[in-house]
Amino acid sequence: MQSYSIGTPGQAWNDEHKQQWRDAQSIERSYADEVLAKLPNNLKGFSVIQYGALPYDENRYPLYAVVSEKISLSKPTVLITGGVHGYETSGVQGALQFINNEMALYAARYNFIVVPCISPWGYETINRWDPMAIDPNRSFYANSPAPEAAQIMAFVASLNTPVLVHVDLHETTDTDNSEFRPALAAREGTVNHNWNIPDGFYTVADTTRPQLEFQKAVVQAVSQVTHIAPADDDGRLIGEPVQSEGIICYDKKALHLCGGMTEATYVTTTEVYPDSPNATAQICNQAQVAAICGALDFVLAANI
Repeated sequence: MQSYSIGTPGQAWNDEHKQQWRDAQSIERSYADEVLAKLPNNLKGFSVIQYGALPYDENRYPLYAVVSEKISLSKPTVLITGGVHGYETSGVQGALQFINNEMALYAARYNFIVVPCISPWGYETINRWDPMAIDPNRSFYANSPAPEAAQIMAFVASLNTPVLVHVDLHETTDTDNSEFRPALAAREGTVNHNWNIPDGFYTVADTTRPQLEFQKAVVQAVSQVTHIAPADDDGRLIGEPVQSEGIICYDKKALHLCGGMTEATYVTTTEVYPDSPNATAQICNQAQVAAICGALDFVLAANI
């Protein structure tokens, strides 16, 4: 059994263990400087809306979305979410890059709800969890204990518009195996089994609505920017069977993932690999933007 620095192997954490974990975290970067400062001051046709704040420090962690000023019933609505896992940097920075450089090009055809950083405490401390040792991306359900999930769900519901496309921006990193999966096993009192970290980009479709042609379009768009992760010797990525090049499926609603928070027809979770020797931070950001644009272009081409 792989040991972790907190807790007793085989025994789930109690509140004291969670406090030990929380006390071990520290601020590594600035949400104000790296995220809030990049929100547009005056982007024609869009409003920057504060939809909440994290209770850990409401002044430090206000939550923002960039939303079409007028939600038109004649246009489909697109939800783009980044930073559900705060440590997955390109999800946040890719969303901001899309907002500032690409979104206006699609404004005539879509309504947008773009939330670049759902978990700012996680962004600052480079963490998967929130301060309560809860994974926000397993917390998208009614009466969620994770304020990151609860507040974005409430905000999207308040807009009262059906979502057609949801692109949720993520990364798979080497620290998934070195830190976050061992921490999860320690928290739960279970045995950790690391997976092979895929070298390259892949997407996670929804088992109940995979829309494989849509996923393929996303993968194809990203392949122009960075390499697509090959399947392992068992034909899998992170333990899941590959459906097509760079595509696996999760049951997003059953797992309470961000990608399952709406009834959107077209849902994809991007997974960028920032630790590849063939990747840079900017390549990773560009891959996220390419994934978004590939998703939007597919739906436009389908005349939906």
